[in-house]
Amino acid sequence: MRWVYLIAAAALLVTAVWTSLVVFDPRAFSGHMGTHMTFVAVIAPLAALATSGTRWDLSRSWHPGTALLLSFVEFVVVWTWHVPAMRELAETSAAMRLLELATFLVSGSLLWLACLGANRETDAALGGAVALLLTSMHMTLLGVLLTMAPRPLYGAEEVTCLGVSLTASQDQQVGGIIMLLVGAVAYLTGGVAIVARYLSGPAVKLRGGQRG
Repeated sequence: MRWVYLIAAAALLVTAVWTSLVVFDPRAFSGHMGTHMTFVAVIAPLAALATSGTRWDLSRSWHPGTALLLSFVEFVVVWTWHVPAMRELAETSAAMRLLELATFLVSGSLLWLACLGANRETDAALGGAVALLLTSMHMTLLGVLLTMAPRPLYGAEEVTCLGVSLTASQDQQVGGIIMLLVGAVAYLTGGVAIVARYLSGPAVKLRGGQRG
């Protein structure tokens, strides 16, 4: 099963990088957001599941609070790359776009590994759940801000995404909606799933039995 996760993550990684560099109009914010969400909400958790419990699982030796720290790191990465000046750099330079994608992949994968890694059966799982829920919250906030902004933040020209022509405002709104529907929901689902797994785990049952 781990090989399935790894192969799926690798295939999606190659596809996402190729579409970002070759297929999508680099000015299309909606295309950028689709790639971004693929990296942090799909590829990253698949990579974490592929390495969890193996010798590549770095989270074995991590402090229980590491997930919260990594959640903050991803917050900085996500919000920094959505500053208009940084978006312009990523649009005009393939090297900067690859750097952007690399930081998304690394920060996202480390966060998901901290939450889904070897310590997910212990009390550290609760820290991971909180980290994912906090990430869902800040992605929800950013998605809402992008969708409801009174003017486009990333240029004023019409763009084309997958053959569809969009005004700058429409392009930004679609990107914000993608963040809400994919990113925020994925992290929220992950956090809730971890809590549910923890509450049904042997550690909680054992404590309940001892109190009884």
